[in-house]
Amino acid sequence: MIKYIDEIDVSKSRVFLRVDFNVPLDEQCRITDDHRIRAALPSIRYSLEKGASLIVASHLGRPKGKRVPEMSLAPVAERLSRLIDLKVDMAPDCIGPEVEKMAGALGPGQVLLLENLRYHKEEQANDPGFARALASLADVYVNDAFAVSHRAHASVVGVPSFVEVCGAGFLLKNEITYFEKAMKDPERPLLAILGGAKVSSKLGAIENILPRVDKLIIGGAMANTFLLAWGLKVGKSLTEPDLVETAKAIMEQARKSGTDFLLPTDCVVAESLSADARVQVVKADKVPDDMMIVDIGPDTLEAFKAAVSDSATIVWNGPMGAFEIEPFSRGTMELAHAVGASPALSIIGGGDTDLAIHRAGEADNVSYMSTGGGAFLMLLEGKDLPGFKALEECGSK
Repeated sequence: MIKYIDEIDVSKSRVFLRVDFNVPLDEQCRITDDHRIRAALPSIRYSLEKGASLIVASHLGRPKGKRVPEMSLAPVAERLSRLIDLKVDMAPDCIGPEVEKMAGALGPGQVLLLENLRYHKEEQANDPGFARALASLADVYVNDAFAVSHRAHASVVGVPSFVEVCGAGFLLKNEITYFEKAMKDPERPLLAILGGAKVSSKLGAIENILPRVDKLIIGGAMANTFLLAWGLKVGKSLTEPDLVETAKAIMEQARKSGTDFLLPTDCVVAESLSADARVQVVKADKVPDDMMIVDIGPDTLEAFKAAVSDSATIVWNGPMGAFEIEPFSRGTMELAHAVGASPALSIIGGGDTDLAIHRAGEADNVSYMSTGGGAFLMLLEGKDLPGFKALEECGSK
């Protein structure tokens, strides 16, 4: 069973806090969005209030095991210092004698930010020696990085095996709490909205949640494969023909279980994924051979909005179309407004959906926005997250 940070003793301890500070930087290495830093503040402040000596660790970007100056966490140290009104020392690396000396000299209520974990290829390889070196810096391990908890990396699954006391931070606690509210004992009707490009990337999620939900909306390009399975032609639209039979089986399973399975009945089509492309609205069975589906149509949107208004719990992962291109954004934006206006418990997962909710101005009107796309999807698939399992088995070596 996972213990949370407020259930373990972090006072007067050296705490290794794994966070997700993988923030976007501009060409001058300035942070353009500090949401991920702010998400970890409750765990950071709690640790400091308890008198912990805090060693914070994260990755940034994909340096592929090399020191890439543009991917240094130094700008994060400066931003975190301002956010907590406390000087955050920046380590020159994440392991080694100098880092060990800095960690050992930390007093209660002080913070040390380690340099980018992925400067070492051993991080993603989950190298035991690297994990042991990280673990030697502290005597308590706290994971507050949901976005990487589906990764079997050294700082996520290796370090907990070399530390006797482990826990999950407040961000992880929120992720677990809200997901369980939605999928384990939800208020019904329970609606799942799945979109995005490919059925293959969401197949496990669809198969796992289908018996659990009352209604399932399929949108985005992944809906095209289901339309093929219906026997419809979809022109130049992105499809996965090898999954047509699987799509048929899923729809039959939904029919047998009484799940309300909603697919687009009309579509916005265009000649190309271009803002100046010629577009038109057609019925789903009338897609021209030389055009592609880029968004859901108005009739579909109304049906999807009706499903939202009649739900008590909503889980949404994936946009309804190519919303990043303005002419193709209406379906996703309008659905975002409908979810925001709904009194239902609403949980949003995935970077694209998160972006859509923010663009629609509905971020403050949904119940919870997950911080991890891949990790959220793995939970939807019913799989154990390696980071969660590591916390449960803490100190086993």
